[in-house]
Amino acid sequence: MTLRGPPPEGTRLMHTPADPTHVRFTGPLAPFAPGFAEDLTSRGYTATSATIQVQLAADLSRWLESQRLAPVDLTEPVIEQYLAIRRSSYSHLYSALALAPLLGHLRRAGAAPAVVAPAPVSAVDILLGRYRDYLIIERALSVPVALAYIHWVHPFVDENTDADSNAEFAELSAPDVAEFLTTHLPSMTRKTAQITACALRSFLRFLYAKQMTPACLADAVPAVQHRRLAGLPKVLSAAEVDALTGSCDRSTPVGLRDIAVVTVLHRLGLRCAECAGLLLDDIDWRTGTMTIHGKGNRTDVLPLPDDVGKAIADYLQVGRPATSARTVFVRSLAPFTALRPPSLSCIVGRAARRAGLGTVHAHRLRHTAASRTLNAGASLEEVAQLLRHASVSTTMIYAKTDQSRLAALARPWPILGGQR
Repeated sequence: MTLRGPPPEGTRLMHTPADPTHVRFTGPLAPFAPGFAEDLTSRGYTATSATIQVQLAADLSRWLESQRLAPVDLTEPVIEQYLAIRRSSYSHLYSALALAPLLGHLRRAGAAPAVVAPAPVSAVDILLGRYRDYLIIERALSVPVALAYIHWVHPFVDENTDADSNAEFAELSAPDVAEFLTTHLPSMTRKTAQITACALRSFLRFLYAKQMTPACLADAVPAVQHRRLAGLPKVLSAAEVDALTGSCDRSTPVGLRDIAVVTVLHRLGLRCAECAGLLLDDIDWRTGTMTIHGKGNRTDVLPLPDDVGKAIADYLQVGRPATSARTVFVRSLAPFTALRPPSLSCIVGRAARRAGLGTVHAHRLRHTAASRTLNAGASLEEVAQLLRHASVSTTMIYAKTDQSRLAALARPWPILGGQR
């Protein structure tokens, strides 16, 4: 029975500690209840959170029983049917995300059908699927970057698709490429135009590599005009970096994690994806080195500074929850899985707001690391090695941040009469 409103005067409500093993369970999912409760506990769910998840599983089990369905019938349409009914009666736990822990447990046990990826429905889907595999397997791009490239070239593919959804490029020519660019690029921002041009060159190389065009038309895509070295990279001062780490509460596990994240980013100049992908096995405590897995499947071994090692060690010893995940940085709430790159950027942003620094993106810490190293007397080549740039030309933008060297290069301006 559900109580609505305050209890009658004089009534005492007895609250028993939450226990996922004490949830009343009937229906076809009942045999999986003990294993599911144990799975939740092993993944770090509190007793209360685990009990709520098991209660949701019990509700689904009763519904399956009423529909005379078995766990093997938990296909996407059946799941959506159950969620639609639950939405009409409940104000929480009515999304597919809420069922994810249970469905994951059932699928790992082989009781529920695996998620079936939608089959390509057209020749365009097949083509873009091949392009995605090309980017990931042959060009060693990450999945998010590959999907972004597909997004940017999709309009070009659509314009070269006939009424039967067949994409034909055998007769594609440089004027066709130029016509697409002159039609679409003027309405884009400069940054969007640059990304679109870059993605289109990649796609045209793919078409030629797979013998779908008689010639490589990548050179038909002109460079979008931009002044790469026109601006200065935004950096943080030493005091601002101290304020950033100082805004994190060292007495809490989350604070220790956030300090370690900020320290790694600003001392080593890592990208968010590199920091998020850092594994426990990548740190060699004996030799004081750290293996970084960067862009394009590049692997580098960097020295592990003392302050970086201490920040990571404090987090691992005190703040990091027990989990089977092998990444250094994990979620603070169950399930304790790896942090994704956007989460690291959020950590930096929240710390900056607490410190009163306004909006600070994680990449600014990479700029800060480069500028600090250059101002300490390092050469551009050494900064390029720190940032793991493929070409030192990418590092040239930091040359303008070393004010002392620029001042030495500036020659006195001659004044009329020989006096200054």
